[in-house]
Amino acid sequence: MTEITDSIEVPEPDATQDDKDSDRKPRRGGKRGKKGPLGRLALFYRQIIAELRKVVWPTRNDLTTYTTVVIVFVVVVIGFVAVVDWGFGKLISAVFG
Repeated sequence: MTEITDSIEVPEPDATQDDKDSDRKPRRGGKRGKKGPLGRLALFYRQIIAELRKVVWPTRNDLTTYTTVVIVFVVVVIGFVAVVDWGFGKLISAVFG
């Protein structure tokens, strides 16, 4: 067994492990390599469903709060950009008009 120390040296692999690895045939990708295109597509969709089940969906109250915050922020930014645009327009008219 390899002892954990504070050094950064990499331990030498066991010679018996190399012999075992060299006797094996190379793998072709496990189960994925054996399935046809429809099998891979079905696996892809099963994985999508599994990931969507892990999602923590917001409650209706959270969703309403987030939507309100986004709409208010967008209106504030639109107002700021409109005021800056109007100011630059007046400035350009004063300089070149």
